[in-house]
Amino acid sequence: MHMSIFFCTFAAAKVCASTNGQQMQIRIDDDIKRGTAEEIERLLPLVSAQRREQALRFKHPFGQYCCLRSWIMLKELMGERLAVNGEWEYNEYGKPFLKEKGEGLKEKSAQYFSISHCHEAIAVVVDDQPIGIDIESIRPAKEELVAQTMNEEEFQFWSALPTATDKDRFFTRLWTQKEAVLKCLGTGIQSFEQLKNVLSEQPAIGVQTFEKEKYICSIASKTMEN
Repeated sequence: MHMSIFFCTFAAAKVCASTNGQQMQIRIDDDIKRGTAEEIERLLPLVSAQRREQALRFKHPFGQYCCLRSWIMLKELMGERLAVNGEWEYNEYGKPFLKEKGEGLKEKSAQYFSISHCHEAIAVVVDDQPIGIDIESIRPAKEELVAQTMNEEEFQFWSALPTATDKDRFFTRLWTQKEAVLKCLGTGIQSFEQLKNVLSEQPAIGVQTFEKEKYICSIASKTMEN
């Protein structure tokens, strides 16, 4: 599957990829330093009451902003569907999904979405198939965590990389791929042990990864080619 990726600042980036004739839509906002108290106050009345309550549970402005901004980004992608169904429920693992209620919903409206954020960016993806997205800041690869989350083959490859920078990027890349797959499955991360072999155990789920200087993002879907 071909994927074209476009980035911009302030206005959220939009990525479209064809999946069996349908459109996967992705937005990435990597200008999240705008999360000031004034911006948070501006966004609060623009989201659902449920999302407003969730945002205000965060103690720090950064968490509040990401919670509000990700909902706005989702609304931009889902349009009428989210306007009608402004609230969501959660499965047994905590994965959100839209409530099925209200009239006038378009049959072809996207039903599946995934949200992720890190200190560098917020990412939202919408599709008509189960989907998962994970975005992470490039972070130091601590050997203890590496050993807990990589299988033997991955660990050997990581160990042979020549520089700390290479190791950090490989660790972050692999982490986003694995978490995106687990989010696509609807379970999320339940344990580090679960991460070790998830890519080999889920060959039907394809993963696409793209990288920026300070963050890496992966998207997982059964309609996507590796």
